[in-house]
Amino acid sequence: MRKFTGDKLVIATHNAGKLAEIAGLLTPFGVKIVGAAEMGLAEPDETESTFAGNARIKAHAAAKATGMPALSDDSGIEIKDLGNAPGVYTADWAETGQGRDFAMAMGKVHDKLLTSGAAKPWKARFCCTLVLAWPDAHDEVFAGVVNGRIAWPMRGTEGHGYDPIFVPDGYDITFAEMATPEKNRISHRADAFARLVTGCFA
Repeated sequence: MRKFTGDKLVIATHNAGKLAEIAGLLTPFGVKIVGAAEMGLAEPDETESTFAGNARIKAHAAAKATGMPALSDDSGIEIKDLGNAPGVYTADWAETGQGRDFAMAMGKVHDKLLTSGAAKPWKARFCCTLVLAWPDAHDEVFAGVVNGRIAWPMRGTEGHGYDPIFVPDGYDITFAEMATPEKNRISHRADAFARLVTGCFA
């Protein structure tokens, strides 16, 4: 396992919410964070069928373009009664041609669940894979999950993406109703990040 020894890290995402969440998790380590958009990096095509595959594409593209270590995240929601869809296509379900509309995507999830005839609780999980890549093409991969269920209607204004319809196990509120520090403590990204810290920062 290779340790991270630098003081600056590229976060290979153009998603402001995801960038802020990752930056918050990295705060204790005194690492300067710079986002892909700030570096003027293009978004590479995500052509793989797994979270790890797409995370590798993004991390290696950013590391190669900047000559710096890069951390990428590929994440999404898997809904058991939809055959684990949308999965790696989580963001694609929100595409409109004029940007992403996650309220529309969450409505699509609800419609598909009703059409499926599946009984509640609608079990789901958020998945996250983090890849830390270096310019020499070495990488380390860490996966995390948080289990829960789909709620309807949407609730809460915090977070981003599908957070307003996801209730984690052990809670009665959605991620979007949860204070950011609490979500960051239990989320799929926190799970993957804890593994990253143990592997590369500890």
